Amino acid sequence: MLRGFFISPIARGQCAIISHRHPNKNNSMIHLCRSLLLYGCACLLSAAAHAGVLEALHQSRLLKVCIWPDYYGISYRNPHTGQLSGLDIDLSRELAKDLRVRLEYVETDFSRLLGDIESGHCQIAMMGVGITPGRLQHVAFSQPYLRSDVYAVASLDNRALQKWPDIDQPGRIVVVQKGTYMEPLMERTLRHATLLKVVRTSEREREVETGRADVFITDYPYSRQILDSADWARVIAPDAAVGLTDYGYAVPKGDPEWLTRINRFVQELRQDGRLQAAARRYHLLPMLLKN
Repeated sequence: MLRGFFISPIARGQCAIISHRHPNKNNSMIHLCRSLLLYGCACLLSAAAHAGVLEALHQSRLLKVCIWPDYYGISYRNPHTGQLSGLDIDLSRELAKDLRVRLEYVETDFSRLLGDIESGHCQIAMMGVGITPGRLQHVAFSQPYLRSDVYAVASLDNRALQKWPDIDQPGRIVVVQKGTYMEPLMERTLRHATLLKVVRTSEREREVETGRADVFITDYPYSRQILDSADWARVIAPDAAVGLTDYGYAVPKGDPEWLTRINRFVQELRQDGRLQAAARRYHLLPMLLKN
């Protein structure tokens, strides 16, 4: 609701009464009316632009959550049943319940996520978003709740790759998905291998399965999906930490009340056991951040 703005009844009355006897006075009154109207419009636009998410939820009773429906164990849509499941699917439902609002999912991917939050398509992203300096320029993050390193997925037929140091060698092709935090990480760390960037998840798998690329780089949840579902692939874990990344909930910048509410939600999840229970349910306990 917009509060604190009005045009006085006197000003409204003056705008309504324009004398035909005094043209100069009429011009002055017209300019005054225009100024008042422009000021009113500016106030309304400013109030709308700065209306916080909590105020919007109070009005609409609808929470819009960005998810990536290909994220195994996090926000995954079963291709056979169409049902969504995963740690952040469960926890987004808990958030909606705590806020006493309805829940609507906005499907996105990591190449479009920041724009979707900045444009207001969703009010929060609950899809295992890695906290990176680049993303912090566009959105705010909650306290972290998960942490993952990166993993390489290779074909069983590729015997030249046995250990992590075998990856960054001349002639190797390493695939990453655009928009993921693996993209800037591999840009910084690869010295000899060629980096190939693809848009869709299926592309990175296809490049490796067909032998056009040697590995694709992913995180812990997706490495679990590969082990559970792909009979052609194997996972190579790093010998030491390569790119440990904390995951948080991404929200619009400039809304401290909403960020504070989400941080309280994360703290409550830790304290009452809901976060640990969800991590156990989806076999993500190794990613769980303790207090």
